Amino acid sequence: MGRWYNRGAVLAGCVGALLGLAAGPALGDAGAYLRKPDDWYRGEDALQIAAHVLSYQAPGGGWPKNVDTTAAPYTGDPAKLRPTFDNSATTDELRFLARVHAATGTARFGQAVGKGLDYILQAQYPTGGWPQSYPPGTGYPRHITFNDSAMVRLMQFLREVAADERYEFVGAARRRAARVAFDRGIQCILRCQIKVNGRLTAWCAQHDERDYRPRPARSYELASLSGAESVGVVRLLMSLKDPSPEVVRAVDAAVTWFREAALRGIKVVPKEDPEAPNGRDREVVEDPAAPLLWARFYEIATNRPIFCDRDGVPKRRLADIGYERRNGYAWLGTWPQTLLEKEYPRWRARQAAPTAKPGRPAE
Repeated sequence: MGRWYNRGAVLAGCVGALLGLAAGPALGDAGAYLRKPDDWYRGEDALQIAAHVLSYQAPGGGWPKNVDTTAAPYTGDPAKLRPTFDNSATTDELRFLARVHAATGTARFGQAVGKGLDYILQAQYPTGGWPQSYPPGTGYPRHITFNDSAMVRLMQFLREVAADERYEFVGAARRRAARVAFDRGIQCILRCQIKVNGRLTAWCAQHDERDYRPRPARSYELASLSGAESVGVVRLLMSLKDPSPEVVRAVDAAVTWFREAALRGIKVVPKEDPEAPNGRDREVVEDPAAPLLWARFYEIATNRPIFCDRDGVPKRRLADIGYERRNGYAWLGTWPQTLLEKEYPRWRARQAAPTAKPGRPAE
């Protein structure tokens, strides 16, 4: 199989380097064990953890979120497990079981990986995206979900299945299907990129599963341009080998938007507040020397930051929303900083090199 990806980027993806949000696996989650040496996966500890992980696989093939699937076996009713792609669920469990299968050849672990892969492939919409959960239901989880890098993680996993020899056990047909699904995902990403006054900008955290429009999620997550989730999307596009002109154009436009959307001269600081529930609060203060910040959400028409309480009414300042949401959500961050300062310049130099050959996102 030819190299239709950047190997370094794929390996980085296994530990979350391609993602826009810096939320790594918690100790005890399946993802926390993915850096172990190959020999470790043959040992008793790995086999016991794999058995625990396997017990949490829902009948449809996925895993639930916010559950330590490694510490003890699931003893409840399998029908009550609610599989999802949110919060790194499903992909890290599949990676872990694949490592154990590669080391031991144990059939049940390999079969579980095949079942989980089929679940991911089945969940992809005809438009190329994935919902947050499958079956998608009728609420906001049905939308194409970039939020918390859900779709990016799925696509990273599918690329690994298609390209990494460790997954040969799933069969040639599944690996080809993973490759096709990845390509369709890239095309979906390109179609979701939001245009404002004829210019490509960034992505919303959710998009309509039928027509790619930006869509809201929870009451305080309005349809908007995302200063966080868009970073992971751009990194995925930049990881493609021989990117097409459409991909290059999408990356360049998003980087231009990140630069225009940067917030200068402010920083978020904690402050003592005896009247606050926890005795502390957050506030935005002026600081000319502060590093650049980006808002989690920007109003599409104006490119102005949005802050929102659970009432769904957008506000212009962090101070304008209530204590609970002000302190319970990542409204401002430095998410694109490394992308702009280091990764994009290196990537752009490669595109300008004489050896660069424009091609499709994947072959």
